[in-house]
Amino acid sequence: MAVKWIGGHSSSVLCLNANTEGLVASGAERGELTLWDGGGTPAGQLQLPKAEDVTSVVFSPQCPTRLYTSHGEAISLLDVRSLKEPVEHFHVNEEEINCLSVNEADSFLAAADDSGAIKIMDLEKKKVIRSLRHSNICSSVVFRPQRPQSLVSCGLDMQVMLWNLQKARPLWTTNLQECETDGPQSAGQFFNPPLAHSLSVASCGNIFSCGAQDGKVRIFRVTGSRFEQEMEFQGHSLGVSQVLFMPEAYWLLTGGNDGKVLLWDVSSDVGKPQKSPAKSLQRRKAQAPASTRKSEKLTKVAADERDKMLPKLTIEHGEKVNWILCTEIKGSKRVLVADQSSSISLYLLPGP
Repeated sequence: MAVKWIGGHSSSVLCLNANTEGLVASGAERGELTLWDGGGTPAGQLQLPKAEDVTSVVFSPQCPTRLYTSHGEAISLLDVRSLKEPVEHFHVNEEEINCLSVNEADSFLAAADDSGAIKIMDLEKKKVIRSLRHSNICSSVVFRPQRPQSLVSCGLDMQVMLWNLQKARPLWTTNLQECETDGPQSAGQFFNPPLAHSLSVASCGNIFSCGAQDGKVRIFRVTGSRFEQEMEFQGHSLGVSQVLFMPEAYWLLTGGNDGKVLLWDVSSDVGKPQKSPAKSLQRRKAQAPASTRKSEKLTKVAADERDKMLPKLTIEHGEKVNWILCTEIKGSKRVLVADQSSSISLYLLPGP
């Protein structure tokens, strides 16, 4: 049964984040920003200028009192000790911002927007040093832990990209529609293409996940200047709106438009190096006589059914998930869920 945090918003909550001291920030439609203490009591509220939707809130990894917020095309830096006027205000994006990310060193901020642009700000010099781009809406961008100049992004162009701030072009790009394990395009994909909604990078910095509109969760491994898909599984019956790696090694939370929040353990699949399944399958097909290919396909289907990924925990939230957050409150891990309502739901999470 969910605990509800109420009284902080009058509109749909769109985003969540927590600092190292247990303070939770939530952003909502119409410019509403709220700070919460661990007991679910609003500790501060602010109405941001122009009443534009607050789409992303990110605490500084180095200074827990600094909070970056995106609202409309603008970014505001707030001091949570005195939640009044923004300490600084940046307007570097031309369209609505969907996602903010700050690197671990608190030296660069990335802002992804509806035009497909990702603006990279040098936070010391307070200016844009790079402008990266998708061909459609960029829905998510995340700096990689332990690699302050490396980041991954995804968008509604179905592209997932790996970037280094030394270069304006992506180091590596994958089109989700082309990397289907069942072939170039499975039957349902024509009607439900894998528009990429959310990314999360594990604490190791080399494994990241992507949630897409086709209901699938994809796990990738970065090796040098490229990445390869390690695995994919059907996570939800509708689009996967949120993915979130927990601090533990390779435990993943996903939230979907089907109103479910799921907990997965992918450690057995990504904890060890793997050969590319696509390449090895192509080699086997090239070597195998035509008469054996049909039975090979049947064997593969049977193996897929046997090895089908199942969630370790299913939370029937019941509402379309806008954002998920995992934080420790009163000594226990909690999943915080933002949805179409003005409240925040909390679920107790059993330890792995």
